Amino acid sequence: MQIAYFDCFSGISGDMTLAALIDAGADLAVIQAAITSLELGDVRLTVSNTSKRGFRGKLLRIDHPEEHSHRFLRDILALLRKAKISTNAKDLAMRLFERIARAEAKVHGTTIDRVQFHEVGAIDSIVDIVGVSVAWDLLQIERAYSSPVPTGTGQVRIAHGTVAIPAPATAELLVGVPIAATQIPIEMTTPTGAAIVSELAAEFGGMPPMQVGRIGYGAGNKEMPDRPNLLRILVGNAIKPTGKNDDSILVMESNLDDISGEQIGFALEMLWKAGALDVFTVPIQMKKNRPGTLLTVIAKPQDRKAIETILFEQTGTLGIRYRKQARTILPRTAVQVQTPWGIVAGKVSELPNGEINFSPESDDCSQIATDYGLRWLDVVRRVEECYQNERNAPVFEDSTTLANVSDDIAQLDHVNAVFRQTAIEEELASLAFQMGADKKESTPEIASTIDPLEQNTHYRWDSSPWPTAEDRPKPPV
Repeated sequence: MQIAYFDCFSGISGDMTLAALIDAGADLAVIQAAITSLELGDVRLTVSNTSKRGFRGKLLRIDHPEEHSHRFLRDILALLRKAKISTNAKDLAMRLFERIARAEAKVHGTTIDRVQFHEVGAIDSIVDIVGVSVAWDLLQIERAYSSPVPTGTGQVRIAHGTVAIPAPATAELLVGVPIAATQIPIEMTTPTGAAIVSELAAEFGGMPPMQVGRIGYGAGNKEMPDRPNLLRILVGNAIKPTGKNDDSILVMESNLDDISGEQIGFALEMLWKAGALDVFTVPIQMKKNRPGTLLTVIAKPQDRKAIETILFEQTGTLGIRYRKQARTILPRTAVQVQTPWGIVAGKVSELPNGEINFSPESDDCSQIATDYGLRWLDVVRRVEECYQNERNAPVFEDSTTLANVSDDIAQLDHVNAVFRQTAIEEELASLAFQMGADKKESTPEIASTIDPLEQNTHYRWDSSPWPTAEDRPKPPV
């Protein structure tokens, strides 16, 4: 498996990430062609060698026409849909912009469709995100890890005025991400950089076991007083350690009394943000028959100090018990599933017998249920169904093309028939759920509105109006 490690000792930004990926081997000419296909005007990317405190790196420069317009999420998604880039790169770029939109919507108290991008909607930020998405796909990176991320201190000027570092959207994007302490009065991590690392990195901490193949250095524009302003990305193959399913964790406990429920609730929230793997409470009876609470935290051993600090400061406890315990975990992978409501995150785990379990992200399902007025359980079941459809969809081998399928007329007719049936079923299910109706009751009524001739002409694998050849799905068997 091809993996990457973000070494963010000087923070992370969009241009630093793209420069580092180019330095690691991503083809600048291919990235430039992708940017040109966005039709943003005469946008040119140049990469030059630079030195930061004696260390080499690549510095990215983006030349583009001056503009003063602000964009909404729908405007940016429209640009991406017509861009001539791979499906994987397009999906990643859309996820990054949607992640930023969710963060902006939360800090401004609005919805993602009403978020007006300022800095992130500018041409250079669009180029950064699309360029990183294309470069990531070119390097065929399947999984990423990251060091803790420093944000810097002080203040920064944005479209809404002067704000503290990290800027509100940056802070929201870094929720759940370990922050590295630093007193450098510079914005070391930008909203674009925060979106990239929070979206791509599956875990944060030290470098994973890997055989490094290439290393890329992306330089920032500013000079830092105590370190080179560089982002290092290491790319290589994952090394499978012996007993990969065995792990060791730290169990930390404390008995609490004379503490309010609100105080416990705030402490639990802080523990989650500090990287706790699990946090739970149990009511107990303490000395002198006083009711109390047993607070238990399960954490990684390297997070012990941060967890202890929160427990002492936020609960008033005088002591903490801890013990190391071994555990066995199932192999799991983060996945993105295409649904009628857009991309939904989830996790896939593999049982010892080889059976696969899929669990959609609860927060994503809750947001969909709220936005569309659906039952949460119905959304979960539909997302699970979409995952199973993707996983079980029969396809030809990668070498199969339209040309060698169309050589056999009978086979082509069969391909179109299967594709037509699958496409119609998916569209009907999507329409039914968007209407908030039950699938079984709504499908016949909706199906009657689709003209049979249109079914035979539009729902064809070999002639449907796909934007590019890369967007065309593999033909079903």
